[in-house]
Amino acid sequence: MVNATDEDRDRDRARDRDAEGRARSARPRDGLGRPLPYGAAGVERQPEGVVRTPARTLAEAQRLLDAGMPFHAHEVFEDAWKSGPEEAAPLWRGLAQLAVGLTHAARGNAVGGARLLRRGADALAGQEDSYGIDVAGLVMWARALAGRVAAGEPVDAAAEAPGLAGRPGAPGGPTAKGAS
Repeated sequence: MVNATDEDRDRDRARDRDAEGRARSARPRDGLGRPLPYGAAGVERQPEGVVRTPARTLAEAQRLLDAGMPFHAHEVFEDAWKSGPEEAAPLWRGLAQLAVGLTHAARGNAVGGARLLRRGADALAGQEDSYGIDVAGLVMWARALAGRVAAGEPVDAAAEAPGLAGRPGAPGGPTAKGAS
C-alpha cells in the first residue's frame, strides 16, 4: 500500500520544475495564460523576476495589453512590484490586479473579472499619477469595464486594453481602444 507521503513525492517528481527546482508548468500557454496541451503551439511566456525601469515596465506591459495578453502584462507588473521600491508597490500591484481582472473577463469569468477589476480600481483610487500613468483614468476605465462585465457583456482583451499613459480619451489614454 502506498501512503499519502509516497503519493505526494511521486506527484512532486512528476511536476515540471524550473532551474531552481520550483514547481513551474512547462505546458505552453495561450495569450490569456490558459494552459494548452503539451506540444501545442503557445505564446512565449514572460520571464519571471526581471528587473525593469518603470518606463520599460510600462512599455512592455502596454505591448502585451495591446496584443490581447493581459495575463502576461500582469506578470510584468508583478515583477515591478516585487523588485521596485516599496513605496511604488501598491501602484504596480493595483495595475497587476487590473490586468488579471481583464484576463478573467476575457476568459468568460464575469464574476471574477468584475471583482478583480473593482479590487484593482479600489487599490489605485486616490493614488497620484506616477511614471506618466493616468491613474484616475485607469480607475474610471476599470470601474466601467467591471460594470459591463458583471452585466454579462463579452470581453475581447485586445479591444478593451487600456492605455497606461495619457489622459482619458486621448491617444494612448486609459479609454479602451474599442470604446467610443
